[in-house]
Amino acid sequence: MTAKTRQYLNTDRVLQQLLPALTVSFVAISLGAAFGVLSGRGALAGILSAGIIALITAAFGGTRIQCSGPTAPMTAVTVLLVTAVGSGLLRDHPDTDPDRFINLVLLLTGLTLIVVSLFRLGRFIRLIPKLVISGFMNGIAVLIWVGEIGSLFGLGGKTPYLGNILTNLSITCLTLGLIFMLPVLLRQISARLNSFFPATLIAIVIVTLLSVFLDLDVQRVSLGGSIESLMDLQNMVISQLPTQWSFALILLAAPFVIQLTMLAYLDTLLTSLVVDRKVEVMHGHKDITKPNQELCAQGIANATVSLFGGIPGAQATIRSVLILNEGATMRLAGVLVGVFVLIEMLIFQDLISLIPQAVFSGVLLKVGYDVFDWVPLRQYCYQVLGQSRTQPRLVSHFGMALIIGTTLVTVLINLSVAVIAFTIVFYAIRRFLNLEDLRESLD
Repeated sequence: MTAKTRQYLNTDRVLQQLLPALTVSFVAISLGAAFGVLSGRGALAGILSAGIIALITAAFGGTRIQCSGPTAPMTAVTVLLVTAVGSGLLRDHPDTDPDRFINLVLLLTGLTLIVVSLFRLGRFIRLIPKLVISGFMNGIAVLIWVGEIGSLFGLGGKTPYLGNILTNLSITCLTLGLIFMLPVLLRQISARLNSFFPATLIAIVIVTLLSVFLDLDVQRVSLGGSIESLMDLQNMVISQLPTQWSFALILLAAPFVIQLTMLAYLDTLLTSLVVDRKVEVMHGHKDITKPNQELCAQGIANATVSLFGGIPGAQATIRSVLILNEGATMRLAGVLVGVFVLIEMLIFQDLISLIPQAVFSGVLLKVGYDVFDWVPLRQYCYQVLGQSRTQPRLVSHFGMALIIGTTLVTVLINLSVAVIAFTIVFYAIRRFLNLEDLRESLD
């Protein structure tokens, strides 16, 4: 093969990364805005975080082909953090700026992830039982559902969206229905059309256009700022940079740092296992993640978003799988996702403020559905209904109790307690009762 031919093939491979990156960037910008709104930090913060995290982790991470960004579990804990700060967490520190304290938590989370990677703790991901992981993912889904229902109806101490409740509910239901139905309709037209135009993005555009055309009096998305120049970005960093580092504040931040670090660890490394298996199936060769390098990159990314008031993130399963399905074969594809998100943010930031707030409730209800682990529940129902012959691996009563227990503790207390407590319970039950499905749950 001549040098000219090799150069042509390399150029061709580079160009092949553009379409997967562009496709996934639409999903990333939609979810970034949704998670930014959910967190209370604003759509702009979510979109900017989606671009920065994707760019840094794809460039330096241990998973070669991936897409990271704000995720539902990380955002759910951020909501708890923002709510706690707004409810008087800093009452003994009246001189502390709430936004800078939240950024301090995110910065410490990033630094903790880097420390975890330096101590090479990535290998311990395989010790977390699948049943416990299933339970805490279900807990995160429930937290998202409860939060969005509270925002729609003004429950749980939340202020309802401005405008008529019935109108907002209709917008949410229409958005949710479109996200479920559009993939089916687009697949009937063209599989390529379905992948290039994500249902989430199309649903947001359609419902927003309808709301503008009908001139609906509803609450619209607040960007939480705008970026028109490098000076705007510089001012954003200056206004958000954590400046107070007292021992008392670090102790106050510690519980949230532990939860976010644990979530980033689990979210990232579990997704990397999925990506590694998918690469092997699709391309016939092993592409094994370097877990500690990946954690270090996630730490750098989360520390970076803290500097401008962003939201935390991790490797995202749906986006990482999508970029592979779209034909990405190089690390460059993930980097380009970040670049495209940042470009799209600059181009479309004025239009984002037209989106009804209730649209993102529909998006997030679907995110909760995707996060919820339905497989064990479905298998357990098969067993209870006596249809187990078609299901090779079923969840026992003990297994389902572990899942439900982890879910409830995640919702009612916090993730860290749920994961630690029920991991201990899991190993105790497995040791003394020797249950088959518990032995298999680490495979």
